[in-house]
Amino acid sequence: MKVIVIGCTHAGTAAVNQILATDPNTEVTIYERNDNVSFLSCGIALYLGGEVADPQGLFYSSPDQLAKLGATVHMQHDVTDINTDAHEVTVTDMVSGEVKTDHYDKLVVTTGSWPVIPPIDGIKNPNVYLCKNWSHAQKLWEDAKDAKRVIVIGGGYIGTELVEAYQKQGKEVTLIDGLPRILNKYLDKDYTDRIQQDFVDHGIKLALGQMVKGFSGEDEVTVTTDQGSYTADMAILCVGFRPNTGLLKGKVDMNANGSIKTNDYMQTSDPDIYGAGDSVAVHYNPTHKDAYIPLATNAVRQGTLVGMNIFKPTRKYMGTQSTSGLQLFGKTIVSSGMTLEHAQAEGLPAAAVTVEDNYRPEFMPTTTPVLMQLVYNPETRAILGAQFMSNYDVSQSANTISVMIQNENTIDDLGFVDMFFQPIYDRPFNYLNILGQAAIAQAAKAEVTE
Repeated sequence: MKVIVIGCTHAGTAAVNQILATDPNTEVTIYERNDNVSFLSCGIALYLGGEVADPQGLFYSSPDQLAKLGATVHMQHDVTDINTDAHEVTVTDMVSGEVKTDHYDKLVVTTGSWPVIPPIDGIKNPNVYLCKNWSHAQKLWEDAKDAKRVIVIGGGYIGTELVEAYQKQGKEVTLIDGLPRILNKYLDKDYTDRIQQDFVDHGIKLALGQMVKGFSGEDEVTVTTDQGSYTADMAILCVGFRPNTGLLKGKVDMNANGSIKTNDYMQTSDPDIYGAGDSVAVHYNPTHKDAYIPLATNAVRQGTLVGMNIFKPTRKYMGTQSTSGLQLFGKTIVSSGMTLEHAQAEGLPAAAVTVEDNYRPEFMPTTTPVLMQLVYNPETRAILGAQFMSNYDVSQSANTISVMIQNENTIDDLGFVDMFFQPIYDRPFNYLNILGQAAIAQAAKAEVTE
């Protein structure tokens, strides 16, 4: 069987590894536009901030490694057309210009995503940058060396991490976002208020609730919004991503946002085409609906499943809780599932309880408070999501909540599930138990008042 893989970052690399691990005799051909594979774009801010000394560590595979597994690797090759009837792809060698066609038995589309580039006046200004791939990372590294003022547009994960990275370099940083709160997709207001104050305390200028109208300037860039203007040496656009799926438009079923629909085995509506990663919709377990959530975790899992299922249906996709996290100015900030705001926007019955408590007993030499919020359905008592923030490492708490959402556990389960006690690490009731018990008490109070 011949398999062609289009695109080889997270999902593509995972698919190739799994296909050849499952059946080393499979003929696998890779076509990749870039000159590298498997780049961890989530590490760009760490690289720019100097925390990653060797940027090659941001690659976990290479064309040579994939070739040693048995794949035929074509770098800097652009697939320009897919003929699903003939099972052929048209490919252009981006170096020589040569065009050829290649035949497949099975096709794996892992073409990823691309930054949203809004049609704003002056968007092609040379001082406006993107932040997605290795080429972008290198350019940002070189051009930022002499920059004293940086504007970041977009307050999601990538934008906020870039803000911290450049602030640590001693640069004057302004963060612009069209919404009134940063990180609003992942965190409710109690959290974002504290993070924003932390930014202000570190000298970062916030321009929130402002829509960018245009860019101007030559040696420097002026960003004009609906409320003012801001000038810097460089502006970095981080306003989100869109699925890169133009090749399959009209050839397989897609959602309105352009993400590819797949079944439980990562198979598209064309049985010989599989999809994974940022080009594909995920099954979002808290709502039991399709969603577009471009995360490396989703991509690696989906790509691996393609490699397992391409020979025969073997393992179903479990869906996702969109579990994610980051660290900003020493604070660990993690979430899994829905925020209260998101649940309400989806029309779900939702309530939230917030607790702030120390992670271990006060008789210990030191302890640290944890801010935590649990979002739940008051009718079914099912857990919908949770958020945690602390100077203590609470990152694994999001993973615990993720499993509980996956398994449709309730606030009652969280309140009393067995967790070990040792004063070095936690209380007789772990802080997760305490959070669950707070939700139980809140639900009981609500029943009394009804």
